[in-house]
Amino acid sequence: MTDAIRVKDVTFHYGEVLALRDVSLTVAHGRVCGLIGMNGSGKSTLFKTIMGLVEPDTGTVTIDGRSPSSARGSGVIGYVPQSEDVDWSFPLTVRDVVMMGRYSRMGFTRRPRRADRDAVEHALERVELTDLADRQIGQLSGGQKKRAFVARGIAQGATILLLDEPFAGVDKRSEATITRLLRESAAGGATVLVSTHDLHALPQLADEAVLLMHTVLMHGSCDEVLLPENLARAFGLDVMEPDGSHR
Repeated sequence: MTDAIRVKDVTFHYGEVLALRDVSLTVAHGRVCGLIGMNGSGKSTLFKTIMGLVEPDTGTVTIDGRSPSSARGSGVIGYVPQSEDVDWSFPLTVRDVVMMGRYSRMGFTRRPRRADRDAVEHALERVELTDLADRQIGQLSGGQKKRAFVARGIAQGATILLLDEPFAGVDKRSEATITRLLRESAAGGATVLVSTHDLHALPQLADEAVLLMHTVLMHGSCDEVLLPENLARAFGLDVMEPDGSHR
């Protein structure tokens, strides 16, 4: 079976600044993969590369065996961006945002049919935002905004979900709701790549983890990746040996 996400030898620069160097990783269908690393380690750039929003200097990305632009155009990929990447003043309701996930199925007219409306209402119900569907998106709390974008991916029917820091600044209810939905999506065969700084919650969220510092330092089980000596490589932590000495 073709890997859901395959990144091979990807390098990317912003001008003279290195963002990604020889990044290679694969994520299989039905898996939740956690992406961890410091701010500035290249996580957001990796998401944009997988989405096909930026073109790598070298290397290749395939999504279910096809190009990122092809996968994006057919609605295969759902993306939950960081909050600062969104113009929250734009006059869209929560329902409008979720309906955007159906655009690839509507054709040029962008005219929703009964199936589109039903998919949106179902997605709103799953993320517990039905009562706020007609509210302007910028009026929601941080956690509610994240849930709205997860609902967009659900309504879209995306089989690959990319989430860039979905738990940053969210309430516990939203965190629990998003985690549950991601686990349910993976159980249904979807693939999830999610970046997070919440290392304590990672084993409950993800099946595996990638440690990134411009390149992939490690890709394995959460327990293995979260060992102090491995985290030290990416976060510059001071690791204490059993005898009390430091390395």
